[in-house]
Amino acid sequence: MTQLAPGVGTEERSGRPQNRALRRLRGRPLALFGAFVIVFFVALAVFAPQLAPYDPAATDFLAVRQAPSAAYPLGTDDVGRDVLSRVIFGARASLMAGVISVVIAMLLGVPLGLVSGFYGGFVDELIMRFTDALLSFPFLILAVALAASLGPSLQNAMIAIGIASAPTFIRLTRGQVLAVKAEEYVQAARALGTGDARIIARHILPNSFTPLLIQATLTIAQAIIAESSLSFLGLGVQPPTPSWGGMLNTAKGFMAQAPWMAVWPGLSIFVTVLAFNLFGDGLRDALDPREDA
Repeated sequence: MTQLAPGVGTEERSGRPQNRALRRLRGRPLALFGAFVIVFFVALAVFAPQLAPYDPAATDFLAVRQAPSAAYPLGTDDVGRDVLSRVIFGARASLMAGVISVVIAMLLGVPLGLVSGFYGGFVDELIMRFTDALLSFPFLILAVALAASLGPSLQNAMIAIGIASAPTFIRLTRGQVLAVKAEEYVQAARALGTGDARIIARHILPNSFTPLLIQATLTIAQAIIAESSLSFLGLGVQPPTPSWGGMLNTAKGFMAQAPWMAVWPGLSIFVTVLAFNLFGDGLRDALDPREDA
């Protein structure tokens, strides 16, 4: 029996695309730092009731705007609520808004992009002109307008952010479809009489997934900023439910007397958004097939 040379199996396994991508990702410290921060904030959001030292809505009028201390490590706000507890629970609203908004955007944008790129013609023109109309509005202005028309709540804010983010996924998906459907294996499947739905599901969508995944990661960061902005304007999470944007709105009148009210939620937004951007950039480099050249 012929035996493989030592290490051949290992080399073959390490040559798989997913293994090469993981190896490249491990070689990018900033991307790993971003992933660690994301996991940290996800853990805060999931285990908030166990980690928060106080009820985030509980007030203590004997400890109004108290500076950071042993009892209140990050201080208290204008009605004596623990800032640390509110920052921990606020991670839930921001991460939920980021992830769910992107899911909504993909559910709207990916099917429209697939139809537009695959069929072309009048359908393509109609979808792309609609997309161009949405893209003519600045992202945040469109999200604010939609949230204001739907009414102030976290659910409506997520819907508004998802709709405002959908045009990006429509254009990206369409571009990927136009590139993939010109490949020989797609033409061969069509020549064999394979139906359009099967070609899209088996060939077009899987080979367009990587850019969509990278875009989704980067769009989560944009959605977190948008949710914080909407909550700051009173169009997102409603008091007394904690959110980082709402905490900044409360803190704006006490910047001189209690700067810690603004520092910690603002720093949480900054670090979380930075982490998603770092991880998204690292993921894009790791999944780039040109890195193997």
